[in-house]
Amino acid sequence: MTRPAYLPGDRTSATDTARMIRVDQAGEYGATRIYQGQLAVLRRGRAVGAIREMAEQEQRHLAQFNRLTVERRVRPTALSPLWHVAGYALGAVTALLGERAAMACTVAVEEVIDGHYARQEEALAANDAELAETIRAARADELAHRDTALAHDAKEAPGYALIGAAIKTGARLAIWLSERI
Repeated sequence: MTRPAYLPGDRTSATDTARMIRVDQAGEYGATRIYQGQLAVLRRGRAVGAIREMAEQEQRHLAQFNRLTVERRVRPTALSPLWHVAGYALGAVTALLGERAAMACTVAVEEVIDGHYARQEEALAANDAELAETIRAARADELAHRDTALAHDAKEAPGYALIGAAIKTGARLAIWLSERI
């Protein structure tokens, strides 16, 4: 006996795509808030210009995913108010620890996002080339952000490993929650 291709309760490709757009919109929103928090604290320094540039790119990514949520009628995450506060707080706290800690935050977030976007690209490659390309372009920018942060001495931040582990755990949890809620 062969199993039907789709059983009641199974997620459909449309459901998976909606979850991807929802979580990516939430992630880009969170990223803009992290950089806003960092820029509110860091007024001067070697990294401020780089943070502004990364923030502008994240704002463009957010605009793309905002557009996709409307065009594809995807419900945004109900957790946006939490990401509004949490993203800003994360940015501000890491900036209070110094430029290197702010850059360590970027490295940690972008490493998680790289893996997240890579999995999405692979899943979408055959079914939704337009969305896969949007994610591919955003992923390239996120990897450039990681490299920029490394060039700004992120690994020299006091407690780099601890900061990175904590932020990566939080980012993975935020992804999991935003896909579902």
